[in-house]
Amino acid sequence: MSTPTVVLVHGAFADSTSWDGVVERLSAAGVPTLANAVPLRSLSGDATYLHDTLAAIDGPVVVVAHSYGGMVATQAAAGVPGVVGIVYVAAFAPDTGESAIDLSGRFPGSTLGDALVPTPLSDGGQDLAIRHDLFHGQFVADVDAPTAALMAVAQRPVTAAALGEPLTTADPAWRSVPSWFVYGELDQNIPAETVRFLAERAGSRGTTEIPGASHALSVSRPDAVAKVVLDAVQAVSRAAA
Repeated sequence: MSTPTVVLVHGAFADSTSWDGVVERLSAAGVPTLANAVPLRSLSGDATYLHDTLAAIDGPVVVVAHSYGGMVATQAAAGVPGVVGIVYVAAFAPDTGESAIDLSGRFPGSTLGDALVPTPLSDGGQDLAIRHDLFHGQFVADVDAPTAALMAVAQRPVTAAALGEPLTTADPAWRSVPSWFVYGELDQNIPAETVRFLAERAGSRGTTEIPGASHALSVSRPDAVAKVVLDAVQAVSRAAA
């Protein structure tokens, strides 16, 4: 089997540049990589966009998803033959009928709701963003303040509808595709207990907790995230040999 292409899927309040540190490390290891842009408008629309990207790639694919991106990847990768692995990075791994809002409240510990500020949309919905003065502690507490300030200004809002939209596929990708999980001990968006539950339910091939780490692992701990991704790439390559 050829070396899988890694497709990186960002979540809410971030964009594809949040993967820059991981991309550098994967590229140095000779792994072809694509950082996908997620519209963050609706789960169904976001998943369709990613599905088309995955289906167009020639050869095997490992999808790596962060946060809400796990919702998108779980829906989008379902039924795509080329997808041979999924890495959930502080991410939701929903079952049919579950939404990001459902899972965020499954266990106590998330403080995200109190940090959000809504913006009304012309269609009657709302965009949600993290308050700039709370962004550092809420999203990426283990990076320096100047970096956090830049990320706060550049964050991509997500619609409330997207966070509340349930997974519709009857075959969530983690049911048929090998999965790996990595998460931060001190995540304030998706509590560590939630990710541990999701990893166990998915039959994770490898689950890594990073001591002292926040939610935005791809920014604050790119070495650790890249290691898990490379482990997944190597594992699926060995399995196909």
